Amino acid sequence: MFADIPSFEELEDPKNNLATEIISDEGEILSTFHVENRSFVSYGELAPNLVEALIATEDVRFYNHSGIDFRSLGRVVVKSLILGQTRSGGGGSTITQQLAKTLFPRDTVRSNFPGAKVYRLGVSKFKEWITAVKLERNYTKEEIIGMYMNAVFYGSNAYGIRAASNTFFSKHPSQLTVEEGALLVGMVNKPTRYNPMINPEQSLGRRNHVLSQMRKYGYLEQAAYDSIVQIPITLNYNQQDHNSGLGPYFRDMLRRTMNASEPKRSSYRQYEDYRADSTLWKDDPLYGWLNKNLKPDGTKYNLDKEGLKIYTTINARMQRYAEEAVAEHLGGELQDVFFRDLRWKNNRPFSNDVPREVVNNIMNSARRWSDRYRNMKAAGATDKEINESFGKPVQMRVFAWNERGSTDTVMSPNDSIKYYKSFLRASMMAMEPQTGFVKAYVGGPDYRYFKYDNARQAKRQVGSTIKPFLYTLAMQEGMTPCDKVVNVPQTFIVGDTTWTPASTDKEEWIGQRVTLKWGLTRSSNNISAYLMKQFGPVALVDMCRRLGIKSYLDPVVSLCLGPADLTLFEMVSAYNTFPSKGVYIDPVFVTRIEDKSGNVLGNFTARKREAISKETAYLMVNLMEGVVNEGTAGRLRWKYIREGALAGKTGTTNDQSDGWFIGYMPRLTAGVWVGAEDRQVHFESLALGGGSNMALPIWGLFMQKVLADPSLGISPYDAFTAPAGYSVDLRCTGADDDIENTAGRNSHDPFF
Repeated sequence: MFADIPSFEELEDPKNNLATEIISDEGEILSTFHVENRSFVSYGELAPNLVEALIATEDVRFYNHSGIDFRSLGRVVVKSLILGQTRSGGGGSTITQQLAKTLFPRDTVRSNFPGAKVYRLGVSKFKEWITAVKLERNYTKEEIIGMYMNAVFYGSNAYGIRAASNTFFSKHPSQLTVEEGALLVGMVNKPTRYNPMINPEQSLGRRNHVLSQMRKYGYLEQAAYDSIVQIPITLNYNQQDHNSGLGPYFRDMLRRTMNASEPKRSSYRQYEDYRADSTLWKDDPLYGWLNKNLKPDGTKYNLDKEGLKIYTTINARMQRYAEEAVAEHLGGELQDVFFRDLRWKNNRPFSNDVPREVVNNIMNSARRWSDRYRNMKAAGATDKEINESFGKPVQMRVFAWNERGSTDTVMSPNDSIKYYKSFLRASMMAMEPQTGFVKAYVGGPDYRYFKYDNARQAKRQVGSTIKPFLYTLAMQEGMTPCDKVVNVPQTFIVGDTTWTPASTDKEEWIGQRVTLKWGLTRSSNNISAYLMKQFGPVALVDMCRRLGIKSYLDPVVSLCLGPADLTLFEMVSAYNTFPSKGVYIDPVFVTRIEDKSGNVLGNFTARKREAISKETAYLMVNLMEGVVNEGTAGRLRWKYIREGALAGKTGTTNDQSDGWFIGYMPRLTAGVWVGAEDRQVHFESLALGGGSNMALPIWGLFMQKVLADPSLGISPYDAFTAPAGYSVDLRCTGADDDIENTAGRNSHDPFF
């Protein structure tokens, strides 16, 4: 009958589902992986008033019994069974008994004879008592309080006091005030009824009952009680689900990385992607960690249940600034402009020149990926029935840039697909040049509604952001920023045809002798084509590989203008080579992993290699400073950051489908991409759809916030330094420098 009472081994390791914590570089919990949102805190981390509220309400003789309070139990028996006062009888379970019931539910007795219900209740109670006594013999009173506070459910998906205090007050349990602690203790009795978000009046009454118990048993003076009981409930509510918390896209990327399986060639369309993942599997201990590192019993670690602690390189402040910058630019300005741009289109949100057949294919694909389609198909609906259902208006909640982050409306599923396709997406990543540590990571505008990670999953055309790689090749081969060439269109023989890249330069600049620095500052297609003629596409691909680009690159002459589809993740890490003085560093986003007991399961360090010389890196910094100070990224200087060493490059692709800006300061590299889900959805004008208007403002807003926070240690007074003993004149002065002066006076014109 009592064989399944927990053993001493089970008491030492109770099986409650502990969330895996994703921890920032300052020790803040960014978010969690969980089935039950539960994080452990020790007794010493609990506010004293929280413990007092619990004891006064649930078990006032807690320190005087050994697991069972027979005095309280006798009161329950007399009032409930003899006097029939079921409402006023009160509970006889001690805190230890409640803990035993929570940790070790043992309702396993199955009997149907007369009186079986009473028999089952009696047996369950005896098991509970025995377990409570065993707990008391194996743990101190303080440990039992800590275990209880970690175990119980508080509502709103909050398991344990740490999750509850964070959910309802955005605080650590050690910071809770008397009234806040009383409210949470009161919720344990009936988490839904006393949830302040659902039933604020009942919650207030229950909180005040807890306060009265604290007064009754001497934990509160009468004057303090009279004052505190008048305080209204004030919440800082932030429900902790899989869509919330800092860095939800980072959490999603981290799970994919750790869950990765050993690559199989048949799973990849491009060989380069297979090779890249195979290299990660071999060289990166974090990639596929859950499949490479098994527990002592040979089973896999479970991210959602085993309470791992993953210490990341993410800085919580920078992460907030990055998410705020995306929301401020997309939600506060750019999306409204895009909606106005859409009004003039015949088949919104798609561009007017998109063929009807292409639109139909996009819509059919979107329908087939939807939950509605899959569910109806599984239920046996015909294609006709499914298509008809997509045309019928229904009530739904959809994403919106407002305080709620959503709006309730009525529209057909077909219209909702077009509605979501009309929203611009964005991604951003920031990393340290010296360490490779990723400090901020944003994969989209709102993880609740846009789950796809545009930072590492999505590959988009990079446009002119590839041009610095071509200039790097030129610098590595002995050229300098001040070398001059004639600015004329370049024609290539491609098979039986010829190709001349469209010039992006003003007519008066054609035929002039210009410096290479002028060429990158103006993002001149003519100068990029000239360099491609000098070195060829194979050499450019090789340079991209040296800078860390792993995706497929077609070695064709047009590569100099950026038709390649690459991820923001690899582009930012490639650009990071310049401020890191020629050293390529694979991005690092986890430093160590511990189990729930604090045992270190893995340490992770940066993998570095010299990609280009220090001298080449320094020349590239100078070239890209020109882009910010005088060229296509001039808006960054005159609108966002007036002082400090800045370098970077804008990028815009065909039809303004993608806007990029990747830039760096001496101690931080960051990149931004903006575009719609489909390349057929885009701005019509370059002035609105260029990288300088779509992506650069997010970078500027982010860096403004970073520079305004002295705790981050990034200053506008940081400077790029030349390699020791290296001396080269980068002022580019001489008889033919007038063209540069002309460029400087027109530095805010929108260009590629």
